[in-house]
Amino acid sequence: MNSKILIGWTTLPSEKEALDLARGMVEDRLAACAQVDGPVQSTFRWKGIVDNAEEWRLVAKFHKDKGKALEQWLSENHPYDEPQWIAVEADLVSASYANWVSEEAGEDND
Repeated sequence: MNSKILIGWTTLPSEKEALDLARGMVEDRLAACAQVDGPVQSTFRWKGIVDNAEEWRLVAKFHKDKGKALEQWLSENHPYDEPQWIAVEADLVSASYANWVSEEAGEDND
């Protein structure tokens, strides 16, 4: 089933920044819904050094047609130099939820 609904993840350094980013993407109709959870512990290599950090995870649900615009918006509004942004297409989505996502943040809601 091709739902045209994508789920994307990023992380942020604080709960406030995650909530602000979530609100911004929903207000700008780039995502229909965004959820913040955390804190999570991240381990990563940055500029040759392995490090750990406490972060907050933001998960967004959005219409496939908004994917490029949301990626661009994140690059302009995310506080990290190289923000994580990974999105996958949902394999199975109820018709009513898919309709709601399209109504809130579909191609006709620019």
